[in-house]
Amino acid sequence: MRIVDDPATLAAPRTASGFRRFRVTRRTQESASIVSFDLVPVDGEALAPFVAGQFITVRLPSPSGERLLRTYSLSGDPANNTRWRISVKHEQGGDAVPAGRGSSYLHERVQVGGELELAGPSGAFVCGDDMTRPVVLMSGGVGLTPLVSMLHRLRAMDGAHSRRVYFIHACENGAVHAFRHEVETVAAAHPNVHVHVCYRLPSAEDRVLKHFDSEGLISRDTLQTLLPLDDYEVYLCGPPAFMQANWKLLRSLGIARDRIHYEFFGPATVLEEDVVEEPLSAKPHAAVQEAAATTTTIRFRPQAEPVAWDPGCGSLLEFAEKHGYAPPFSCRIGICNTCVTSLIDGKVEYTEEPLEPPSQGTVLLCCAKPAGCVTLALSEDANNV
Repeated sequence: MRIVDDPATLAAPRTASGFRRFRVTRRTQESASIVSFDLVPVDGEALAPFVAGQFITVRLPSPSGERLLRTYSLSGDPANNTRWRISVKHEQGGDAVPAGRGSSYLHERVQVGGELELAGPSGAFVCGDDMTRPVVLMSGGVGLTPLVSMLHRLRAMDGAHSRRVYFIHACENGAVHAFRHEVETVAAAHPNVHVHVCYRLPSAEDRVLKHFDSEGLISRDTLQTLLPLDDYEVYLCGPPAFMQANWKLLRSLGIARDRIHYEFFGPATVLEEDVVEEPLSAKPHAAVQEAAATTTTIRFRPQAEPVAWDPGCGSLLEFAEKHGYAPPFSCRIGICNTCVTSLIDGKVEYTEEPLEPPSQGTVLLCCAKPAGCVTLALSEDANNV
């Protein structure tokens, strides 16, 4: 999974404290591509409480023997302390894109009675209890999973705050629309909850059943019609194209940056239209020479020119993104091991202790800073963007 938390809350402490075995007590087909797994601890001990929006890390077996860690948002009601629920989209791949190993394992091999190793909950993309502003929960595709959990939490708080909640979801069509009945049930019982569903390509059956409210993409006119003028707190979650389009849309409606909290797959900088980082390869040679002369430098690949480390960067991952690279990542706090990268030379220090330390000669970019000059070996998938 993929997580980019609100930059303002990235420093929030994680709560993961090692792996426990969980048993699958229920498996639910939420849509053509999403399956939910209800999970309870095998040891019978109490579940750790979680905050709506947080995720857990799943450790899966791999034929090659390598660690296979994946993170999935908790999609259930935080008030239910008897079970956790994760909801996983099967990434089936296609053409030159391989199927997702984690989602394929869960969809194809994990049934009721099966066991999984989980750690967490973790994550700072959470719905705070202290806010009184109206809330917009806006999702694309499987990005609705943490927002369903937030909806349950906000519903439970409705009596105390009576705040308005707008649940806005976009997906391809009814076949892949997960949690429709669950969300509609919450809305029917709480007049302050308003639901809007947008199908990009509705089927003939969708048109007959009328399970959607608008067609195509979420538009400015749709949001202006749906949302009265107010000071909203927005939670945004979905794939990069959805995030980028709707970030700009929300900003154009005057919603402040610090009111838009987000979680998605991809570098955070894609949200900001005015954030353009010049790739290192485009920098003048004089700048490269200057970088080489500094005390702490980073080489992204052994053959690359050294670049002066910026102490203002929170991690090597952030530094790589700043220079136009796109290393794979997920949690950004040392939990999922997605950003593991070969360390050719040098030493690093971890700002967050990794949940599982990387193997010798590798480094987790998301929570590491250089302790002197460092040479990495970014994969070809992390080419400059």
